[in-house]
Amino acid sequence: MNATALIAEDESLLAQALHAELARAWPALRIVATVGDGQAAVAQALALRPDVLFLDIRMPGQTGLEAAAELAEEWPDGPPFPALVFVTAYDAYAVAAFEAQAVDYVLKPVQAGRLARTVQRVQQVLAQRQPAAGVFDESTLARLRALLSAGDAPTGTAPPPRLQVIPASVGQGIRMVPVAEVLVFEAADKYVRVLTAESEVLIRTPLKELLPQLDPSQFWQIHRGTVVRADAIHSVTRNEAGRLSLRLRGRPEALAVSRLYAERFRAM
Repeated sequence: MNATALIAEDESLLAQALHAELARAWPALRIVATVGDGQAAVAQALALRPDVLFLDIRMPGQTGLEAAAELAEEWPDGPPFPALVFVTAYDAYAVAAFEAQAVDYVLKPVQAGRLARTVQRVQQVLAQRQPAAGVFDESTLARLRALLSAGDAPTGTAPPPRLQVIPASVGQGIRMVPVAEVLVFEAADKYVRVLTAESEVLIRTPLKELLPQLDPSQFWQIHRGTVVRADAIHSVTRNEAGRLSLRLRGRPEALAVSRLYAERFRAM
């Protein structure tokens, strides 16, 4: 089967080893790019639209899972989303998470037998695609959501305490913002915007560190960079392309809902 693939691996020797083993296991596979970080993986995948992505889990700047999530949100309507294969050093928790979600993975160092089984599974996935159907395999979105929500901590680790108040620098002082007043957390460059009905402050704590401290029944993630208060949602609309956006009581802006999280509004 002819197909194209992109390899994202920050260790050049491991990338070369994977490339060499793929050449033996799948001679008809054409590697269209090899990159060393998550941002480059996203950019090249959007430009080249490969059939398969081999994504290293641990990469500088952006993990393989984060890169896959960004691609799921940015992937254009039309071409099928690539088959995903995650590359990881042996980690019992990571392996269990991938197996639970039926996501294929390759262990480092690459072993010919294991890679051959992965190649066979990927070829089956590609052969079963329905070109006319379009586009996005919803099961892939569900698996990505599950993997992202699992986080990096091993199962059994006690969750952090719920956040009650957020200290934010304002001028020369500190403002204490009650979480009960927050309507939106939105990632913005190196900061997170914290929006209430009346004000906005910036904090340096990354959104992925805030999420485990928020009550998931009260705060819904609607985009990889946006979390909203669920009971403040006023309305959700769908545009002609099928993309969703929502408005909150007390805020004027419309907020985009990504493909990854649109299932919350499936009844629409």
